[in-house]
Amino acid sequence: MPTAKTTSPDSARAKTRVTAASPSATTASKRSTTAPKRAATASKPSSTAERAVLIPVGAALIARERVLAGVNDTIANYNSTSKAGAQLRKFERRGATARNRVEREVRKSRVRVERELRRRRRDGEELAERVQERILNLV
Repeated sequence: MPTAKTTSPDSARAKTRVTAASPSATTASKRSTTAPKRAATASKPSSTAERAVLIPVGAALIARERVLAGVNDTIANYNSTSKAGAQLRKFERRGATARNRVEREVRKSRVRVERELRRRRRDGEELAERVQERILNLV
């Protein structure tokens, strides 16, 4: 009964030695290793030109997919009146939050400026009083 063909490591090495020793095998192996290099060298300029075309095409396709994804999300958010109303309420809340934050910052700035003004006015009045006292003491 024939069995599956198996080779031992020793017999595989022996076959390799025999084929490697024959001159036609070495020439064939040299040809097979240099042929792909020549083909790769010959196709290099064409692959560079091909890349120069494919890169912008790929970038445009990715940009298109991203735009479509954004448009699809927008359509999904506004495809019914209830969803559109929910989005508008969300925008309104965000706008109110931003307005409140700005108003709070303006109030803080106004209080800071008023304090600084009162302090400088008080310092100026004190300086004026000292100058008047010195003048009166000199006269």
